[in-house]
Amino acid sequence: MENTKDLAFDTFCKLLLHTFISQTEHTSRAERKRRDSFGMFDGYDSCSEDTSSSSSSDESEEEVAPLPSSLPIIKNNGQVYTYPDGKSGMATCEMCGMVGVRDAFYSKTKRFCSVSCSRSYSSNSKKASILARLQVAGKPPTKKAKVLQKQPLVAKLAAYAQYQATLQNQAKTKAAAVPVEGFSWGNYINSNSFAAAPVTCFKHAPMGTCWGDISEGVRVEVPNTDCSLPTKVFWIAGIVKLAGYNALLRYEGFENDSSLDFWCNVCGSDIHPVGWCATSGKPLVPPRTIQHKYTNWKAFLVKRLTGAKTLPPDFSQKVSESMQYPFKTSMRVEVVDKTHLCRTRVAVVESVIGGRLRLVYEESEDKTDDFWCHMYSPLIHHIGWSRSIGHRFKRSDITKKQDGHFDAPPHLFTKAKEVDAAGEWFKEGMKLEAIDPLNLSAICVATIRKVLADGYLMIGIDGSEAADGSDWFCYHATSPSIFPVGFCEINMIELTPPRGYAKLPFKWFDYLRETDSIAAPVKLFNKEVPNHGFHVGMKLEAVDLMEPRLVCVATVTRIIHRLLRIHFDGWEDEYDQWVDCESPDLYPVGWCQLTGYQLQPPAPQSSRDSQSSSSKQKKKAKSQQYKGHKKMTSLQLKEELLDGEEYSFLQGASDQESNGSASYYIKQEP
Repeated sequence: MENTKDLAFDTFCKLLLHTFISQTEHTSRAERKRRDSFGMFDGYDSCSEDTSSSSSSDESEEEVAPLPSSLPIIKNNGQVYTYPDGKSGMATCEMCGMVGVRDAFYSKTKRFCSVSCSRSYSSNSKKASILARLQVAGKPPTKKAKVLQKQPLVAKLAAYAQYQATLQNQAKTKAAAVPVEGFSWGNYINSNSFAAAPVTCFKHAPMGTCWGDISEGVRVEVPNTDCSLPTKVFWIAGIVKLAGYNALLRYEGFENDSSLDFWCNVCGSDIHPVGWCATSGKPLVPPRTIQHKYTNWKAFLVKRLTGAKTLPPDFSQKVSESMQYPFKTSMRVEVVDKTHLCRTRVAVVESVIGGRLRLVYEESEDKTDDFWCHMYSPLIHHIGWSRSIGHRFKRSDITKKQDGHFDAPPHLFTKAKEVDAAGEWFKEGMKLEAIDPLNLSAICVATIRKVLADGYLMIGIDGSEAADGSDWFCYHATSPSIFPVGFCEINMIELTPPRGYAKLPFKWFDYLRETDSIAAPVKLFNKEVPNHGFHVGMKLEAVDLMEPRLVCVATVTRIIHRLLRIHFDGWEDEYDQWVDCESPDLYPVGWCQLTGYQLQPPAPQSSRDSQSSSSKQKKKAKSQQYKGHKKMTSLQLKEELLDGEEYSFLQGASDQESNGSASYYIKQEP
């Protein structure tokens, strides 16, 4: 999405626009006929021509007044146009009937949108066919008739211009609100003093493992936007603030003056280490605003840069290498069936963006039945995986591979940790707590329904399982999405009881007795907590796993060991999702801009207001009920565990959310 530019960048754009206009005067005539979605013509072919209209023909247009300067400016395909108000500044091509800005039309008469239309009109065959098509009651069309024919399109353009003006007025009156279009991470972070998760938190993201010590104070060479020279020049800037891949930069020499500070993606093509200009023959020119401050800028730079840090010389090469992805289009994989979680299907890689795969199920003829996931997702596997571990698999009706499709090599997929199932191991019927894959905001009472090979388990959510097991889902024994009985109680997380279970507050001891079942042994669960580096309140870009094609602006709101509570900015808490700290569906701020993926901005106020107030009250009442029982159930738990075994997670160096003084789990057999 296009970021909001600051003052310095706007100045740079004007310079580029001036240069671009002078260049486009010599562009080929064929480009003039390109049209954008609003019927405007792409190009400034006639900007240098006289805009006055004079013709002896009866069909020539009248003199058109210049466009008002107050009209909104819209940018399309790199060009800037002033939208007409429907009364002035319009021109209609007499050949193709297209309506557009008068000054963008061909020749002094402004009768045609391009030279090709002018030549076509002048040919006898074309002219005859046009006259026949526009003939009314056996007479050639008059000027008035032609204007009436084109009026609906003019009205549409005028209405659209009015709509754009209204949107701009609303944006000015609601400066605090973040618009759906034009979201800027820099403005969002600056205006709210947010902090973003560092790139080193995301090992799967580009540069996640080789980010180094890039921090505040690092100097770089960037384009100088505060300059009136016609060529692209550079200057040295220092990093004032880091937010993921994005850095707030300040030109050297501005000291404490932040008037021309600007945000830039550190991995972008315009960021270079100090010394790049010297080796590349590019000029270093101080910004115009501070040119008067020093007479010897070379001495100033030597003094300022002595002992300063800059980017590694091979930084851009590392960025490029980290954005090379082994998965290619037309590769075949096995992926979870989004309509039946209990089984997998064959899908084909349709596209790869930033390591995220758009997979199209093999039987989808129109390629609309798709599924998005990261290439390191535990939901995708090599062809033959399901059969090797005993997982359900939907056979394709396609008997042989389509031309060009080939199986992805097994070594490309993330391998689960090896486990020893020879001794004490998970068994069918054991109880545990698990994140519901169909409601990722909830951790639910669950049961192991089937033990597969290589440490994989089929799990069902108690109280909501289908009779045929079609809603079972597969987790590995080392998955961070399954927990021992009592995990939620100890960490003060609301546990979702089985649907229809009447004995509330829910107590594991009672439930295990009633169902005549046992809890899965605590020692079988993954207790490793990596030094992830996340803190509560950090901003990031996160996949909405309920709609995995969307990557949204998000915030870390809770940290329970390695478990993160992800909140999508602008939306209710009921849309929050529990995600592992090493999930490949979390990305640094600026990842979408770097990879070209579309970022979903925070929900606008209208979307938030449209959410049901009754749903909010119900959720609040449920939360209060849970909190009311919290203290009592914790006390009862400790009373019943007089001889219980103590258990704690292995702590990393990262901050952990403190959720109580004890770390007890319910014993397996009450």
